[in-house]
Amino acid sequence: MSTPTVADAPQKGFFGHPRGLLTLFFTEMWERFSYYGMRAILAYYLYYAVSEGGLGIPESTALSVVGVYGASVYMTGVLGGWLADRIMGAQKAVLYGGVIIMLGHIGLALPGGMTTVLIGLVLLVIGTGLLKPNVSGLVGTLYSADDNRRDAGFSIYYMGINLGAFVAPFVVGTLGEKVSWHLGFGVAAVGMALGLIQYVVGQKHLGSGGREPVNPLPAEHKGRVLGRAGGIALVFVLVLVGLSVSGVMGLDGLVNLISIISAVLPIAYFAVMLSSKEITKVERDRLIAYIPLFLATALFFLLFEQQPNTLANLAEADTDLNVLGFAIPASWFQSVNPLTIIILAPVMATLWMKLGSRQPSTPQKFVGGLFFVAVSFLWVVLSKFVAGDDGKHLPIMLALVFVIMTVGELMLSPVGLSATTKLAPKVFASQMMGLYWLAPAMGQGLGAQVVKMYSVDNQQMYFAIIGVATIACAGLLLLSARSIKRYMHGVL
Repeated sequence: MSTPTVADAPQKGFFGHPRGLLTLFFTEMWERFSYYGMRAILAYYLYYAVSEGGLGIPESTALSVVGVYGASVYMTGVLGGWLADRIMGAQKAVLYGGVIIMLGHIGLALPGGMTTVLIGLVLLVIGTGLLKPNVSGLVGTLYSADDNRRDAGFSIYYMGINLGAFVAPFVVGTLGEKVSWHLGFGVAAVGMALGLIQYVVGQKHLGSGGREPVNPLPAEHKGRVLGRAGGIALVFVLVLVGLSVSGVMGLDGLVNLISIISAVLPIAYFAVMLSSKEITKVERDRLIAYIPLFLATALFFLLFEQQPNTLANLAEADTDLNVLGFAIPASWFQSVNPLTIIILAPVMATLWMKLGSRQPSTPQKFVGGLFFVAVSFLWVVLSKFVAGDDGKHLPIMLALVFVIMTVGELMLSPVGLSATTKLAPKVFASQMMGLYWLAPAMGQGLGAQVVKMYSVDNQQMYFAIIGVATIACAGLLLLSARSIKRYMHGVL
């Protein structure tokens, strides 16, 4: 999303940073609390037996639903950025998005079976698509372009994200698993409500950045475009939900459709950009260089975003959860990733600074990301070989799976965002960020199909094949690194 830097917000009040940073810090912290809390128990609620308070749908279908939910969130982020830029402005997009997210969690908290689950998930997808891409853009509007506090401000904001993600499984997960799934989802709704309250109270500290759309639609076209877009979206959602609830399409059919969309969208995006007559030869070469990096990102997220499905299932069904006489909730493992980021992110940032010009190139960092996420899958295989007396994974061994893949995340994810901005053609600068978010969407969409091959019984073969195949892809990317760099035309 492209928002101008106006920096007319109050510039002091939060550890030497603009007061608005406090507002956005807690808005995103509570939003991530609600998102990761809900995600930590969603698969369990879907496949647990009805007698245990769940919906009792087949495990493979439940894990696939979690995958396409993640894919859908990333896909709607592209639309959310466009709506903010052209229609409502980022500040309103964050507010409306938060309200819709809260309603989505309330939908999940209601005991209405698959109908309320689908309605809740659709609302969450729409709301997160509005809020997520725009709240980070608002952080940038708090600072002038040459403000040397800017990077530190984003680092503080990023800590808010991970603080919410870290705490959520302990609160939402524990209540969901130990008391009631619906209570867990309800607490996620309360978390988003708290975020909304403090956002509304603190919105006056945000200044004028993002208050109005930066590239508004002409007034004479606005009503017609909004009417058409809203009508099409409403019909599309109602048809999907109707076909799924009625059983005509079924959950598996819905999963397959979203998987196809997640794969087709980026192909169409690349085709439009590459065929444009408004980009130069150098820009076209850089866009070509971006393709293998995009595919590597999609592959990375295909593995990384199995935390809330296959790895969550391993934690619940095949891990010794008794630690010092206390039965820990399986959802607590979802806190390992954000905790590791909080600890290691400063270390990685310092490492790149120390290496300076000697640090690996962008393609080589992507290779590192793929390597570590592949090793995390192979660690699952190793973990099973050193299992406890009951044949189940030891908690520390499974926790290390999340730690290893987080090292890969820190090598690839921030670098991917940076590379996207550097390789973007000028006329597609904002849309390239939208394209980037389609990579994790594609990874999770295709991952929703891959997880159908998983079961607790065949876990070693499943994780071994995917781990080895990913290392092979990392090797291929490493061999191609020199050619990719040549097409990047000087971009490091």
